[in-house]
Amino acid sequence: MADTKAFQISPREITLRELAKWFHSGEPVELSEESRQKIQKCRDYLNEKVEREEKPVYGINTGFGSLYNISIEGKDLEALQENLVRSHACGTGDTVPQEVVRMMLLLKARSLSYGHSGVRTRLVEGLLNFYANDVFPLIYEQGSLGASGDLAPLAHLTLPLMGEGEVMYRGNLEKSIEVLHDLGLEPITLQSKEGLAMLNGTQFMSAYGSVALMRLRKLSYLADLVGALSLEAYDGRPEPFNELIHLVRAHNGQLKTAERIREFLEGSDMISRPKAHVQDPYSFRCMPQVHGASKDALEYVEKVFTREINSVTDNPTIFPDEDLIISGGNFHGQPLALALDHMAIAAAELANISERRTYLLVSGQRELPPFLVASPGLNSGLMIAQYTAASIVSQNKQLCTPASVDSIVSSNGQEDHVSMGANAATKAWKVVNNLETVLAIELISASQALYFRKDHTSEFLGAFLESFRQEVGFIEKDRIIAEDIARAKNFIQTLEIDPELIY
Repeated sequence: MADTKAFQISPREITLRELAKWFHSGEPVELSEESRQKIQKCRDYLNEKVEREEKPVYGINTGFGSLYNISIEGKDLEALQENLVRSHACGTGDTVPQEVVRMMLLLKARSLSYGHSGVRTRLVEGLLNFYANDVFPLIYEQGSLGASGDLAPLAHLTLPLMGEGEVMYRGNLEKSIEVLHDLGLEPITLQSKEGLAMLNGTQFMSAYGSVALMRLRKLSYLADLVGALSLEAYDGRPEPFNELIHLVRAHNGQLKTAERIREFLEGSDMISRPKAHVQDPYSFRCMPQVHGASKDALEYVEKVFTREINSVTDNPTIFPDEDLIISGGNFHGQPLALALDHMAIAAAELANISERRTYLLVSGQRELPPFLVASPGLNSGLMIAQYTAASIVSQNKQLCTPASVDSIVSSNGQEDHVSMGANAATKAWKVVNNLETVLAIELISASQALYFRKDHTSEFLGAFLESFRQEVGFIEKDRIIAEDIARAKNFIQTLEIDPELIY
């Protein structure tokens, strides 16, 4: 009997927020009856088509890529698919984070569930078994051009279903065949089209992008929150957040950022007290415009990824009702590559402006001590924490060189334009990780600065600050700041925020 708690994959379109709920719930995911029927109908059609057709069908009874013109006999169709997986498992470099691998399993199962890929239900269930049991195929960052699908990464995703390759299971690197036996599962022998269906697709790019975007939604909210704390710590002015300014330049993200910061500051004694200065630097005054532009960028990125997680991206695509098998290019990652590059830039800008606020907080201005320590000179305080943030935002700028403008001819010229979306994905992931660190450093700086202020901040910001200070307390004299940064990052990572606030 099906687990009543399981989320069901069906042809219904889902949002990124729904995907996040599935992904973070810890609950299993299963195929709906409608999806099972669609998968079976397509498989039955493909079997019958191969039996009655004499002409070659790409990837089913032919070679692959530039070998498309070589026909394969029926007795070799299974070997064709399994050889494809083995030969394409060419990944190298760092291993893919387990949360991204887990998302790859889910998104691959979803893409195959529409009944246009020709696979058996058993193959999709194999992916969902791995997902439910936290079996993570060992996949590598490098190897995909993001064009004929994420070939190398998806080959490594597929190998363990065949009982080959390695997986991370219960914290250990294990032989796939041994884990299959532990779970009472048999290796899958791939049949016609199944290897190609697994390897063609954008699930490496879309998994990186989906998980990064989920994290970035939260970090975008925290950039506003931490920025509001820094504004208080710097004794900033409230006028730049007045709604009237933003209504006459009504970008959605700008309006949203200003509204959030006004809400965060409501009831603050600090923000309402008389100010000696007429204006604030742009990193404070222009938070709505800068943070808002990143929010608007994320809206575009989310539209692209919502479309992708509801798509069929392998090749050829099978249409049983129309009696057609069409070879096309839905595996090409250009839409994702452009979005991933845009995501990286949006995240980098949140880090850029955050580091500037940290710089101003430690600069000894507005009655704050240099480097936010009571006895500067004897103590260096947060001097080098700002250096660290500066080095990170500089690296972000290097990582934001777009991957999507590059292309390298492959497969003897058959694949003459590629998206480089896989490189865009891994770069964007690193930028999001870097943003988290930069915000952690700003949060430490704002918290430290507010110890030197006598006026009170708002009730909301005060409660948030008190919670943070349970993890990172006042720096009275020099200590190992790396440990504070690690604790601040852990605070950010484990902080639970209502999805209504971030989506």
